Amino acid sequence: MTAPIPPTKKEFCTAFPLYEEFTFAEEDDEAGWNIFFSREPIDTYCPGCNAHSIFHLHITGDIPRDHDAWVGSRRLAVVLKCSRDAAHKLFFLFNIEDRTVQKIGQYPSLADLNTYDVRQYSAVLCKEDFREFTKAIGLAAHGVGVGSFVYLRRIFENLVDAAYLIAKTDSGWDDDAYQNGRMAERIQLLEGHLPEFLVENRSMYKILSQGIHELTENECLAAFPVVKMGIELVLDEKLAAAAKRQKLEQAKKAIHGLVSKAGTEARSSTGPLDC
Repeated sequence: MTAPIPPTKKEFCTAFPLYEEFTFAEEDDEAGWNIFFSREPIDTYCPGCNAHSIFHLHITGDIPRDHDAWVGSRRLAVVLKCSRDAAHKLFFLFNIEDRTVQKIGQYPSLADLNTYDVRQYSAVLCKEDFREFTKAIGLAAHGVGVGSFVYLRRIFENLVDAAYLIAKTDSGWDDDAYQNGRMAERIQLLEGHLPEFLVENRSMYKILSQGIHELTENECLAAFPVVKMGIELVLDEKLAAAAKRQKLEQAKKAIHGLVSKAGTEARSSTGPLDC
């Protein structure tokens, strides 16, 4: 069996749920050392700046050179300082037993660090769906896999239902076929009303349903980033479409304004007509 790939410093700090253990192989001692002592900068959300920022390791004393210096039975803290304002800090506390590492505390929370990037989707999700999307992220951040899938599936279904309400007004719409079809078949019928990515990857719903009924918490947590990314890509398409519609409306108004102005100037330049 292939050994799992060790997490990076950023992954362990900003993505790993609390209390989830990872055991580093002996040949991965350097990867473990990087978690606690690497000065590699991390780009993540800064609550103090309310924006993304670059964080650097803050450490007092000498940094050990031996890559196995972290191995043993101990607790180590990782403190990261914002490059914009050193008073803004991220704090992570790890428990280590031999080569098994477990994050046992952090500030701010994983949910705070991971919901900033999805705020843009409030423009294309209703208030309730957006709240459930952030709740799904928060649950996954705290190691609740199946529960997070429940919220993602509900958001997925609501995206499909919203497209259906529009599609059923089309002439020639076969509502019987839609009502009697499985979700994958319904999505296919809604082609043209749903983002292309969702139509092409309609099997996402099967994964969400399988997660709720068959997968373990850990299996759901492992699949969560992929499914979340899929939903974000769907929402990205909706954002792009909304931005395009807004730009078209602005262009129409601007062109109409130019035409009206040109017409007014043309009439004024001709002067009064002779009788």
